[in-house]
Amino acid sequence: MLVLDIIYMDNAATTYPKPDSVYQAVDYFNRFLGANPGRGSNQQTLKAGSVLLEAREKLASLFNIGESSRIAFTLNITDALNIGLKGILRPGDHIITTSMEHNAVARPVFSLTKQGVEWTAVNCHPDGTLDPEDIGKAVKPNTKMICMLHASNLTGTIMPIAEVGKIAREHGIIFMIDTAQTAGVLPIDVEAHNIDILTFTGHKGLLGPQGTGGIYVRPGIDIKPLREGGTGSLSEYLEQPEVMPDLLESGTPNTPGIAGLLAGVQFIMDTGLDNIRKHEQKLMDMLITGLKEVPGIEMYGPLDVEKQTAVLAFNIEDMDCGDVALSLDYEYGIITRSGMHCAPLAHKTIGTLEKGACRLSPGYFTTEEEIEKVIKAIYEIAKR
Repeated sequence: MLVLDIIYMDNAATTYPKPDSVYQAVDYFNRFLGANPGRGSNQQTLKAGSVLLEAREKLASLFNIGESSRIAFTLNITDALNIGLKGILRPGDHIITTSMEHNAVARPVFSLTKQGVEWTAVNCHPDGTLDPEDIGKAVKPNTKMICMLHASNLTGTIMPIAEVGKIAREHGIIFMIDTAQTAGVLPIDVEAHNIDILTFTGHKGLLGPQGTGGIYVRPGIDIKPLREGGTGSLSEYLEQPEVMPDLLESGTPNTPGIAGLLAGVQFIMDTGLDNIRKHEQKLMDMLITGLKEVPGIEMYGPLDVEKQTAVLAFNIEDMDCGDVALSLDYEYGIITRSGMHCAPLAHKTIGTLEKGACRLSPGYFTTEEEIEKVIKAIYEIAKR
């Protein structure tokens, strides 16, 4: 494992460092394989294809997906969400989201409203929590989809996807979830949670490289591809193949990145989701408890390690959040994120739209000693 000169507290954006096995997998592919999967039948191409196949199977196991071929790899989760939203919704359809959504959902949905799609963003409470009954009350005869995040990238608030999935199934509505903050951290079961479309990114909790992600589409759901082109299959026809994953997987995939993603998922399975979650909860408990002693601090979200992921947003009275993040970085070597976090709807919900917030997000490789240094640094900044 790399020894860092910094204290990295921005894992909600991208996990860092990665397990050594991830770096090794990317390097091995680039040095010794390097071929284009599905384009030809030579040994190197077949080996490259096996990387994709094994990665699909590992992800299917992690999410309890019955058919791994229903997983298509994408550029990232934003790409996957755009495929799910724009590939299904049509003028006259109604979509329900929450008021805590990231712009990866909010912006494409807003764009779709200009084409005649109706949108209801169900209000969450000021700590980011959602009453699933409010989702049920928003259902209309033309509701086509419920799309929601599994946990907030701003407050870490964990959403009741099991309850909402049940509501969606009872009404025959497509249920799509954004697992950017939870895949690799919380248990996700497409069957138990009645998930029809699952989107994920590789570079966060799954511990893979940037530029990787994917989408799972339940059998029987008609989805239109966002792009069409070469798939290495049925090349004699001009029509896009209808079979998954080829339907949604045009163009050369980021195979070196997916090799790293495969290694990241394997690390998670070997380590255990429970162990990862317990470690992050311990760190968050230290962080929340310690920061409560900081003068003038305001923290947002549930402030309960059972109800949130390892994400904590805060402000210090009379200080700009950007100045706080800058001081943490240049004076203490602590990497955080400040501002809007690409989630203005969430900031409006918790009351920080005008001023933003500073966000701390430890990860599996964060240590207790680092958390103590973070608390001390924030205390010193606030005392000024």
